[in-house]
Amino acid sequence: MGSVFSPYYAWARRQGGGVADPENFCALNVALYGKGGKRWTMTERGRQHASRSAQQFNIGPSILHWDGQALTIDIDEINVPWPMRVRGRVTVRPEGLCRFVTPLDNAGRHRWGPIAPCSRIEVDMSSPGLSWRGHAYMDSNEGEEPVENGFKDWDWARAEMANGDTNVVYDVRPLTGPGRVVAQRFSPDGSHVAFDAPPRHALPSSGWRIARHMSGEAGHPPEIISTLEDTPFYVRSLLRTQWQSEPVTAVHESLDIPRLVSWPVRFMLPWRMPRRA
Repeated sequence: MGSVFSPYYAWARRQGGGVADPENFCALNVALYGKGGKRWTMTERGRQHASRSAQQFNIGPSILHWDGQALTIDIDEINVPWPMRVRGRVTVRPEGLCRFVTPLDNAGRHRWGPIAPCSRIEVDMSSPGLSWRGHAYMDSNEGEEPVENGFKDWDWARAEMANGDTNVVYDVRPLTGPGRVVAQRFSPDGSHVAFDAPPRHALPSSGWRIARHMSGEAGHPPEIISTLEDTPFYVRSLLRTQWQSEPVTAVHESLDIPRLVSWPVRFMLPWRMPRRA
């Protein structure tokens, strides 16, 4: 990934009359939190440092490989802004692949689809030294235009349910027309069913004053457990709420797109996203 948030891609589009090669702007984003130490990598690579086939994607020294059963990610990156090695292997094993795809905007130019919403993960890092096993989730986003052409902001959340299903709520405010809410429950066999998203609640803003909202059932307003990532345009949190009469702990993200495309943020991003062309 990389092009959506890349300031270099945005600058290349402006210089190229709105056109740039996205494969010249690839990055492997790694975010680690917890007692083992926080790490963040998002070094962007030019085309000459990236290659891919049907089974493998090389981004600089890091490699993603799909063998038909599992996605293996061999990580060899440098933490930013303070240089520290980030090395290890992450293995994601889908319990079932999913073909669900839905538009996020009213014009149908932006689409989201979970590839493997119910997966198991094995994390074995040598630097920093940590490992764990648990639930995982893989999805994809694609668009026919820059994200700022379609949206003001959005909130997204996903949670593992007690029976192993994964619930996802996408709450989107497009630039034009009414807001859209996508609420889907995904099962390990790849099947899915829509559910009624509970009412939207306002949450405390982040340290950078990014607004946060989350769906929660009556009598169970969402509660912030911790803020994992707090940036001028994006915040990632752990929340506690209730969906479909079940208490859940959800990974939650809020994106403020006017902030993302503002010139101050574009000039700040290279500090967290260096480029190796």
